[in-house]
Amino acid sequence: MADKKSTADKVKDTINERVVDPAKKAGEAMQSSGKKLAEGSSAVGLKMLDQAEANTREAFAAMRAAASAKDLSEVMKIQGDFLRDQGSRSMGQAREIGELIMQFGKDAVAPLRGKD
Repeated sequence: MADKKSTADKVKDTINERVVDPAKKAGEAMQSSGKKLAEGSSAVGLKMLDQAEANTREAFAAMRAAASAKDLSEVMKIQGDFLRDQGSRSMGQAREIGELIMQFGKDAVAPLRGKD
């Protein structure tokens, strides 16, 4: 009878070792990965709001400058400067968001690779 119990314990230990424990670790890794994705998504959203706020401030500043311009050529210069600066800002902002997304992707995959 002791031999049967010993065999049953060995089977139980083997099942725990090969099935239960790896499944538990995979579930924990998935949970950690999901948490990192949620954090990353929130950070990207906040960064985009910050950028939109900065863009709005710049647009209003350009509109104020255009409203106080003395002639049409000054308005055209203000608009040209604004558009050029906005293009540069947009490129920088897109690069910044892209870098954030890449980093959050790496952070989210790390637990799945066992690098938590």
